[in-house]
Amino acid sequence: MLFKKRPYLLPIFIGTIFFASQLFASTESGDTTHRMMTLMLQVSAIIFVARLGGMVFTKINFPSVLGELVAGIIIGPYLLGALPLPGMPLGLFPLPAHAAFPISHELYGIATLASIILLFLAGLETDLELFIRYSLAGTIVGLGGILVSFSLGVFTAHAMIGLPILSPGALFMGVMSTATSVGITARILSERRSMESPEGVTILAGAVIDDVLGIIMLAIILGISGILAAGQGDIDWGAISFIALKTISVWLGFTLFGIIFSQKIGSFLKKIGGGGTISIMALGLALLLAGIFEHAGLAMIVGAYVMGLSLSKTDLSYIIQETLHPLQLFLVPIFFTVMGMLVDLRVFLSWPILLLGLVYSIGAILAKMVGCGIPALFLGFNKLGATRIGLGMVPRGEVALIIAGIGLSAGFLDEKIFGVSIMMTLITTIISPPLLDFSLRNGKKGTKKDTEEESLISTKFDLEIPEFTEILTNHVREYFNKEGYFITMRQFDAKIYQIRKDNSFIKMYQYDTQLILMTSSQDEVFAKTVVYEAFIKLYWVIDKIKAISLPADMRKELTTQHGSDTKICITENITEFFEPDHIIMALESDEKKGAIRELAVLLHQQNHIQHLSSVFDEIIERENVISTGMENGLAIPHARANDVERVALAVGISKQGIDFGAPGGEKSHVIALLISSTQDNDPHIKILAALASMFIKPDTTQRVMNAKSKQEIWTIFKSNMMKEKKRKFIKRERKL
Repeated sequence: MLFKKRPYLLPIFIGTIFFASQLFASTESGDTTHRMMTLMLQVSAIIFVARLGGMVFTKINFPSVLGELVAGIIIGPYLLGALPLPGMPLGLFPLPAHAAFPISHELYGIATLASIILLFLAGLETDLELFIRYSLAGTIVGLGGILVSFSLGVFTAHAMIGLPILSPGALFMGVMSTATSVGITARILSERRSMESPEGVTILAGAVIDDVLGIIMLAIILGISGILAAGQGDIDWGAISFIALKTISVWLGFTLFGIIFSQKIGSFLKKIGGGGTISIMALGLALLLAGIFEHAGLAMIVGAYVMGLSLSKTDLSYIIQETLHPLQLFLVPIFFTVMGMLVDLRVFLSWPILLLGLVYSIGAILAKMVGCGIPALFLGFNKLGATRIGLGMVPRGEVALIIAGIGLSAGFLDEKIFGVSIMMTLITTIISPPLLDFSLRNGKKGTKKDTEEESLISTKFDLEIPEFTEILTNHVREYFNKEGYFITMRQFDAKIYQIRKDNSFIKMYQYDTQLILMTSSQDEVFAKTVVYEAFIKLYWVIDKIKAISLPADMRKELTTQHGSDTKICITENITEFFEPDHIIMALESDEKKGAIRELAVLLHQQNHIQHLSSVFDEIIERENVISTGMENGLAIPHARANDVERVALAVGISKQGIDFGAPGGEKSHVIALLISSTQDNDPHIKILAALASMFIKPDTTQRVMNAKSKQEIWTIFKSNMMKEKKRKFIKRERKL
């Protein structure tokens, strides 16, 4: 479509592609600059396909993370990524010839950074009090999932492949089945705003327990497998116990340290600088702790989650989330797309592997549903809550892939079992997100008793006008800011403001005509006083505005011609929004409402207005505020309405003139009715300004009234556009 409108761009585009391909071809493949150039191209491609995949799956009511994973599979080195390109004979994502890992270390490093940021923000979004309250539940849920998953994994290997129970392959199939991808689950919980729910907190706590105990089991099994592979006979349980004790001590010690000293850490960050500096330094602490955990034998993502959890109770939590949110939007889709790129679909072409993979995958799903869901029923959750927890623990994702990669590189797994593990990871990762997403949509509570959040006091303020709600909300935020509160906002079906200072926490929901405050009993009076003071401030501002200037005076100033050399500035092509068929040569009515109705009916007949009566009422309501009659015989009745899909303009001519309350008392002869949508970014104000500019000179009205046909009137509007474009072109040419 672009090349049809501008054919001269096609040779430029082809030439650019050819020139770029020659540049790529001329670079030495082993050069560091070439590797960085390739990395930039890879990241660029991943960003676009991840966003596209997320949008497509969101359109069909699936989680965006699933679209990102599928996009990664498609462009990965096992499918399209290895196709030759100009200057890249091995493709954009070439499959390494001898490396066990299918992507470059640089790209995997970016994905790892993204996973750390995701888990750090997941920790920040976790309600610490709920986390502590449900830590026992999370531990029991995590243990249940691990025991059932490990047992089923080992049994599947023994029953279907014939591996001994204590063989490295069987043990690795067991430990791969225990993993839970907290990153994928956290993404779904975050998108459904359920991170702070009891189920969300329990899932995250259970997933962390899963990861910690899974790493401990991995360390134990690596020790056992090494001894079994070497044929050394006896297993050194003392050394293995020391590894397990060290791992648990690091995790538990840093978690308790972070929770106890969270306020001290927050105070230290406040002394360093403002919101941006605080957020960057907090991320630096998360990276530091991630490195320490990895060095101690745990996963980096566990360290990042612990750092986020430590800061979640501070008043900096939401300002850090808001500041790092753009970074999350950029990096996290890269992470999930890269995880998809690790999947080799070719391993599924063998029927025995396909059957084994299906059985292993079904067992892995049932193991988490049973091992995590059933204990949840005895921990205060109802059937819906237990189902959500079971589904949330199902995805294996990157954790299982990492464990499988370790087993493959260490020689404990062959390619067949590795392929089975990939299939299990893919199936559990694809099946769980949409099911979990569906279970969260109804909004029903998953606990048998009300949580503390549900006992918060709700105060509603019903406001009749959306504009007033917006202005009042801004004043309320201003007052909270002056009181030293940190405020962040998330846009969903409503604007949700999270307002925090020390241990005081207030939520404010802004709907079109309603403001809702969620507070504890100790903050209720304070929050209501803030809203009351904002009301008083608004009334004072309104009185001052009335005294400063009347809209009628401003309207007169808009249409007054200052000297004969007035330069008309038209910034919008009006003829894009109406056609000759949108013109009435002679309006029948001689009064304002009748003329407006005639033009509205015309647009309704042209399918620009869905519900005529509601749009007509909107226009009349706007007209009643102050009439839209201008000088020089022009009137512009207008409104934004819900029942309008896009901007549209209708023009009517009245020879006798209609009283639209123009500043000089003169009657209006050209009536231009403008309607726009309330949702889309229609150029409503620009068109109003363009109409006013056209009719500053009186001869424009006379020319329109003297026109003999609709086409001639439309041409007058069109010619004004062409004259303005020509004038601007000449002005630029003179400058050059």
